[in-house]
Amino acid sequence: MTLESLQSTLQRIAEIRSRFEPAPAAMPTQADGAFDSALSQALGNYGSAPVPTDLDALIQGQAAEQGLDANLIKAVIKNESNFNPKAVSPVGAQGLMQLMPGTAAGLGVKNSFDAAQNIQGGSKYLKGLLNKYNQDVPMALAAYNAGPGAVDRHHGIPPYQETTRYVQKVMQSYQAYQTAEGS
Repeated sequence: MTLESLQSTLQRIAEIRSRFEPAPAAMPTQADGAFDSALSQALGNYGSAPVPTDLDALIQGQAAEQGLDANLIKAVIKNESNFNPKAVSPVGAQGLMQLMPGTAAGLGVKNSFDAAQNIQGGSKYLKGLLNKYNQDVPMALAAYNAGPGAVDRHHGIPPYQETTRYVQKVMQSYQAYQTAEGS
C-alpha cells in the first residue's frame, strides 16, 4: 500500500465518521469519540422498537393468558420479524413470531399471517419451551431458534453462530423493553 492510498483511505474514513457525528451541541471534544458515541447510540437503539398499538394489545393479552412477560414476546417478535405480520424467512418461517408451518399447525394456528393467531401460537410455544427448560430464558430462546432437539443434544445453547447471536440479540431487546417500561 502506498502512502497516497493510505492517506486516501484515512481521508475517506474521516468523511464517513463525520456523517455519524451528532449535532455540535452533543458532540464530544474528540472526533473519534463522536463516532464511537454515535455508533454506540445507534446500536443501543437496535434493542427495542416501538410496538404498533394493535399488536401491543395482542401481545399483552397473550402475555396474560400464557403467564409470560410481554416484553419477552415483544423482544422475540422484534428479532424474528421486526413486527411485520407478513414476514417469511428463507427457510419458510412465517408471520410475526416466524412459525414454521408444521409447528404452527401443531399449535392450532391455521393462518400464520394472522397476527392474533401467530402471537397466540408463538407465545404458547415460547411458554412450553420456558417450562421445558425450567424458566431459563436463554435456553428457551436457543430452542426457539435452533429447535429443542439441538439444545437437548448439546445440553445447552448449541454452538451455532446464528443461535448464539440470536439469543444475545433477543436478550438485548428484552432488556431494552424492560428498561423502557420502567422509565
